[in-house]
Amino acid sequence: MIETLATFESGSFDPFLNLAMEQHLLETVNSGCCLLYLWQNENTVVIGKNQNPWAECRVSLLEAEGGHLARRLSGGGAVFHDLGNLNFTFLMPTEDYDLAKQQRVLLAACRSFGIPGSLSGRNDLTADGRKFSGNAFYHNGPRSYHHGTLLVDVDGEKLSRYLTPSKAKLETKGVASVRSRVVNLIELCPSLTIDALKKALVAAFEQVYGRKSIPRTLTEAEERRVAELREQYASWAWRFGQRLPFTCRVEGRFPWGGVELQLQVNEGVIQRATVYSDAMDAAFPPALEQALTGCAFHREALLEKLRHMTYGTDILILLEQEI
Repeated sequence: MIETLATFESGSFDPFLNLAMEQHLLETVNSGCCLLYLWQNENTVVIGKNQNPWAECRVSLLEAEGGHLARRLSGGGAVFHDLGNLNFTFLMPTEDYDLAKQQRVLLAACRSFGIPGSLSGRNDLTADGRKFSGNAFYHNGPRSYHHGTLLVDVDGEKLSRYLTPSKAKLETKGVASVRSRVVNLIELCPSLTIDALKKALVAAFEQVYGRKSIPRTLTEAEERRVAELREQYASWAWRFGQRLPFTCRVEGRFPWGGVELQLQVNEGVIQRATVYSDAMDAAFPPALEQALTGCAFHREALLEKLRHMTYGTDILILLEQEI
């Protein structure tokens, strides 16, 4: 039974720190407490725990423009975060988890601005038939959380570019995102701001649960624990090294001839490369296969392998569409 409410607002826009904080708050939420965590990430694509990053996001484009690819604990699809987006997380003991009640908080906050939000079939929130909030969930046994996005004034052009995978033939076992028509809440309430929405969420949180909330603070020991978790969330192994095998097939034609690459990737590493080409240089395909095998499926690693190879620049251009 929920007896106390707590709130925590992140002062950082670092996605790895914010996800680390979310995990720590989950691990430490007290019995009988429901905690509302509010946070924002800057120029970030966050994918679900069981998703293939290359199938969901143009990773190289995102990183070239100073963005970040992050992976969360929960399932669900890929989402784009910028400072026009507000993230929320409800954390509590599993026995007190009440999705309908938590969603009432979100809807009450939106309706306080005259926004007629409603629930959709995939646990999303919509207005005017378009999605403004995607939700996901995580249960670790004794504790659970429900988190999601609230699109206030998100850069729709970046959202579309980063979350639109290329047209390559990519076969993957990862869980694919379901794309939906989205709407920024500022279109429905032009005066809305992130700060105003934060205050409305806290007010609705207290109203729905019928009690006042208190701010959650961190000790120095807790801050060290969050810093340790941040390193895990920022690591290659967590973001790209999941056991989600897939095959990527790309082809192209250049002045020197045509080429087709078939790459089998697992845990973020090219396990096997097969190259077909009508190039005059007969040594080119086997040399390329050898160079690619064992290489991380990431732009910097591929650049290092290909920069001095025959036709290496062209191959990298071809692969950049997929990584």
